Amino acid sequence: MTNYNYVSADEAVKMVKSGDHIHLSSIASVPHVLIQALCRRADAGELRDLHFHHFHTEGPAPYSEERYSGIFFDQGFFVGANVRPNVNSGYADYLPINLWISQKLYRGGTLPCDVAMVQVSLPDKQGMVSLGTSIDCSLAAVEVAKKAIAVVNPNVPFAYGDLISADRFDCLVYDETPLITKEPAVPSETEIAIGRNCAALIPDGACIQMGIGALPNAVAVSLKDHKHLGIHTEMFSDGVLGLIRDGVVDGSCKKIDKGLNVASFLLGSKDVYDYIDHNTRVLMKDIAYTNDPRIISLNPNVVSINSAIEVDLTGQVCADSIGTRIFSGTGGQLDFVRGSSLSDGGKSIIAFASRTNKGKSKIVSVLNQGAGVVTPRADVNWIVTEYGAVDLFGRSIQERAKLLISIAHPDDREALDRAAFERFGPHYYQISL
Repeated sequence: MTNYNYVSADEAVKMVKSGDHIHLSSIASVPHVLIQALCRRADAGELRDLHFHHFHTEGPAPYSEERYSGIFFDQGFFVGANVRPNVNSGYADYLPINLWISQKLYRGGTLPCDVAMVQVSLPDKQGMVSLGTSIDCSLAAVEVAKKAIAVVNPNVPFAYGDLISADRFDCLVYDETPLITKEPAVPSETEIAIGRNCAALIPDGACIQMGIGALPNAVAVSLKDHKHLGIHTEMFSDGVLGLIRDGVVDGSCKKIDKGLNVASFLLGSKDVYDYIDHNTRVLMKDIAYTNDPRIISLNPNVVSINSAIEVDLTGQVCADSIGTRIFSGTGGQLDFVRGSSLSDGGKSIIAFASRTNKGKSKIVSVLNQGAGVVTPRADVNWIVTEYGAVDLFGRSIQERAKLLISIAHPDDREALDRAAFERFGPHYYQISL
């Protein structure tokens, strides 16, 4: 805290005015102390019509709740579990956008940013701070915001990459609340089988992108015998950290950022956050860099691994909604699908269990009414389930149907085959692969 003047959270949020658009740093690094202070002003009747923007957030989300209707209105770029019920009941909203473009909402002036509220590391000797675990589009928000407030937290790791001068902020708030963590998910037998199928498609020396959860962890386990992998991703978690520490990931085959592990945001155990602190092998960058398909494609053999809620027989990938019910967001899936497809030797993988937890097929004849297409059928490449992997690139609609049915759950194949016949006619049965 040396040589910096800090104010209380209540003092800091006095600069917020009714009607303001507020950006929140996201994921594990949400500035909850400022949100709580805003709630106190709202409860006192001092504020109305505040709009909140962010990637997905962890922890309490009062800015999305019915009790603050007319006072707070959440319009996030991705829907996490903490805001999902309120988005689907209309008390909060969702702004769909591919993540690499999200920063352009601010930099291009499409979306106003009156106040940026972010959480940062302790300043270094040059007075620079790091956004730590959540660079995402927060850097852009801080750049253009009329007012910027930073919560300086010693628990935020100082991550190399895109740094900000502490002098950019209109005020600084000191807080020692630990960052929100998420312990590694344990893969099921089904997920382990999917992980093996994905790993079989990944060559030594590949540059990989994958996220958080049981399925990415299963892929990581199956990659333990690979060599010289690289990381260029929007996020990574404990599964990838294990590969780095085991020497499987060394980045030696990357063309850009050789030897560096590149990401834009993180969520995981405290071990992940500690790893990136003052680590010269980690580069935490603006989402405009990590998710730009043109930049992604500069590395050879990029393999992106993403998931789906359902996939229809033509290859359309729904990944953000269950029918009309918003579940998550477009995220960076299409960014990396296109970036990996442009990469020399690259490939994109959409991996998921063949059935939901309720026993419903995720490979469907047609998408649910209202379902959002995140990856268009013209972009789709490999589809992987526990029953195998099929490449839809260069395949016709009828050929795709046959391929996808071959990796559906065995008990669902007959019904899917019948639906394909009804759709395509008798010639469908003459298709040979």
